[in-house]
Amino acid sequence: MLSDSKLDSRSMAKTISFRRTHFKRIAIIIFGALIILWWGAGRWSRDKSATTNMSGLQTRKGAFYLNGERITLVSGAMHYFRVVPEYWEDRLLKMKACGLNTVETYVPWNLHEEVRENFRFDGILDIRKFIKIAQKVGLYVIVRPGPFICSEWELGGLPSWLLRDKNMNLRSTYQPFLDAADKYLMRVIKEVADLQKSNGGPIIAMQIENEYGSFGDDHSYMNFLKESMRKHGVVELLFTSDGYEDKKTDRGSIPGVLKTFNFQKIEPNKEHFSVYMQKNYPEWPPMVMEFWTGWFDHWGTEHHKLNVDEFGETLTSILKSGSSVNFYMFHGGTNFGFMNGANNANSPKHTITSYDYDAPLSEHGEMTAKYFKIRELLQQHLPEQVPKVLPDPPATKGCRAYGSVKIDQFIHLDSMLQSLQPIASKDVVPMEMLDINNHGGQSYGFIMYRKELKEGGELMINGLVHDRAVILLGGVPLAIMDKTTEDKVIPIKVLKPTNLDILVENMGRVNYYDFASSLLNKQRKGLLDTVTLDQKTLQDWQIYPLEFKKPFIESVLQSNEWKSDGKTDVEGPIMLRGTLKIQDEPKDTFIDMEGWTKGVVFVNSFNLGRYWSRGPQKTLYLPGPLLRTGDNQIVVFEIHKPFSMMTMVDVPKLE
Repeated sequence: MLSDSKLDSRSMAKTISFRRTHFKRIAIIIFGALIILWWGAGRWSRDKSATTNMSGLQTRKGAFYLNGERITLVSGAMHYFRVVPEYWEDRLLKMKACGLNTVETYVPWNLHEEVRENFRFDGILDIRKFIKIAQKVGLYVIVRPGPFICSEWELGGLPSWLLRDKNMNLRSTYQPFLDAADKYLMRVIKEVADLQKSNGGPIIAMQIENEYGSFGDDHSYMNFLKESMRKHGVVELLFTSDGYEDKKTDRGSIPGVLKTFNFQKIEPNKEHFSVYMQKNYPEWPPMVMEFWTGWFDHWGTEHHKLNVDEFGETLTSILKSGSSVNFYMFHGGTNFGFMNGANNANSPKHTITSYDYDAPLSEHGEMTAKYFKIRELLQQHLPEQVPKVLPDPPATKGCRAYGSVKIDQFIHLDSMLQSLQPIASKDVVPMEMLDINNHGGQSYGFIMYRKELKEGGELMINGLVHDRAVILLGGVPLAIMDKTTEDKVIPIKVLKPTNLDILVENMGRVNYYDFASSLLNKQRKGLLDTVTLDQKTLQDWQIYPLEFKKPFIESVLQSNEWKSDGKTDVEGPIMLRGTLKIQDEPKDTFIDMEGWTKGVVFVNSFNLGRYWSRGPQKTLYLPGPLLRTGDNQIVVFEIHKPFSMMTMVDVPKLE
């Protein structure tokens, strides 16, 4: 038998052992709970970081808070890539003087990575410099990096080299697209991450994609972009923006992410957007991310304008509802180069070079009646935020009419081509399929297909050209094709070996299209089908990518083939030049293209953009910083019939 003392000692040992085991279990449970809480808090902070970050933009009970104080965001859209850097501060100071507290900008993937894996953030693409200037003048910044931005911009900001993949499905979960978009977002966010509000910078919010609800409803795609932005360092508030329609809003939104709206006017028979938000999303503050101050223009249409009084009525309604607002555009700027977009790909609706937009600040930065209307209404409806006495805007720099510039030299297309190395190809191919630019193809400009013919017959260009073509035989224009002419048949006579040239212009890829449309994936440019002669497919072509990049322009300018024999009856395609002499500090001016037909203008090798006699744009804006004291080289590539001079005027012609 065991004694009582032995029983007590064993019982005590068991009790101690049980308590130790129990303690270990409790410790493990507590430790596990702490890990779960830590992980959950980290995940929650990634999704809600702007809400918990007291220095950043927060949303609480249907209102915005910044630095712990309630704020109404009054923002203006200005795209750094549409304005020469020398004028960024001037435009931003004018925003500040109007009573705004924020500037908003898109980020164009197709300029920052025009050539695959070759990112640029210099010159007009120096987004860091732009954001720092905004902070200097006292403005917060909203960044909209896409990857798709629409914005009446070439392919909605997507780089054309994506289309080199024949199976490409843009704005989708197609893995090659997601991989490219993720790399882009990583690089862009790296460029600006330290400029977020939580790091002492001015960036208070970033947008996911753009108006996705007008195109698709794949929430997994939108969630991928959200996670990509968070993964690569975005800690500020995220949001989406869509047209104010239930279907668009629902399709383009993400649970837990702020929804914002885009419109020009409030329909009288429709529920006010602020009421809609209060009923359905009371936790989120109402915001109009795009209050359209005007509209963009297409070639061959009238210039769009929005009446100032109508504009003021809508703005009053927005402000009275307690909503924040972003004026799209506050300053539109210019679609320099070949970067304009297009609408309705099956008809020729291409956006013009000017992006004036009938905005509060004109294309050249002048304050309009809308500017002063905004100032007046902000002081009236936001007296606690916008003082009665605002700072004076910068003094107007003014424009100068430099007068006529004589075009005294020209060079024919054949001589221009000597500055290019042709690409041999068995068949005609679209520009994206050329093996140039780090295997990314040609993005913009013109592409010319050349084939030597030894006999004539019925020439047929099958299908549609993308977007407009001039067909030449021995340098003589025979026909013009565009998207309204399909399967064009041209009878030709050939008495000796003669070059057939098909010069095709990419007039701008589509940036907006209907829901569930596949148009974006069909934006390859040039010839997409065969060319036949008497029903036999022509092969063995020489293809010239006329991108008109600066090295090409400067090479052509050095050619010995320029002529100055006084002829005025030359026909295009042809390049011409003249000299603008400036005696003092250069000022802004406008190039009046009256008498010219269709083409592109370069000033000191900078691509100003396209002109076309169809209008509504009759002048090209030439910012003073692109000029210099002394001689300035004005170069024109005219597709059809040139003129003997051009005139520098001090007012735009946008009719």
